[in-house]
Amino acid sequence: MQAQQIKQMIETGLPGSEVQVLGDDGQHFDAVVVSEAFNGKTMVQQHQLVYATLAGRMESGAIHALGLKTYTPEAWSKAQ
Repeated sequence: MQAQQIKQMIETGLPGSEVQVLGDDGQHFDAVVVSEAFNGKTMVQQHQLVYATLAGRMESGAIHALGLKTYTPEAWSKAQ
């Protein structure tokens, strides 16, 4: 998989989100996802939402590892 493919899948599954995906070996990636969908959710729930957008690519091994940082827009603004 390519980083751009993962970015597109997350953006499609979480409309209106801002997504950055880095990774160049085809299996290990790091992503930052900012989404209104994360409001009121725990970090685990936020990560589950992101994993759900990847349509089983984690389970199938197409994506071996995904380092994930998730933020609500408000938390992202404070982190900057």
